[in-house]
Amino acid sequence: MSYFGIGIYSGKHVDNLGTLWRGAYQLGASFIFTIGERYKPESADTAKAWREIPLHRYPDFETFWASLPFSCPVVAVEMGGTSLVQFTHPERCIYLLGSEDNGLSAEILAKCHHHVAIPAVRKQSFNVAQSGTIVMYDRLAKLGG
Repeated sequence: MSYFGIGIYSGKHVDNLGTLWRGAYQLGASFIFTIGERYKPESADTAKAWREIPLHRYPDFETFWASLPFSCPVVAVEMGGTSLVQFTHPERCIYLLGSEDNGLSAEILAKCHHHVAIPAVRKQSFNVAQSGTIVMYDRLAKLGG
């Protein structure tokens, strides 16, 4: 059986969390999370997805890393990684998205088990909620629903 979670590191805009939460609910995530949030997540969930999948909050990256489930690799979603087109999603994993303004640092990327990027016709910079939704949809398409 497979499962996955998805979350944002140091997210800046509460609307992105709400959009990601709704997409996570629609595309089968087991949970979502924030690390070092800069907003109040309660005001973001327009679809009331909190009734179906939990939100975990971590104050910092070290706490998040220490709380990883057993045998569950972290997949960084950030520009400069392996193309999502060629990526094989792990059966169990956590997708980590960078903040809207700063992305993921080189130190965080170095700790992650995988690093993927979403190809684009123009600049590879997508909105953080869009990025998460694209990755979850790719997972669903490749692994089945």
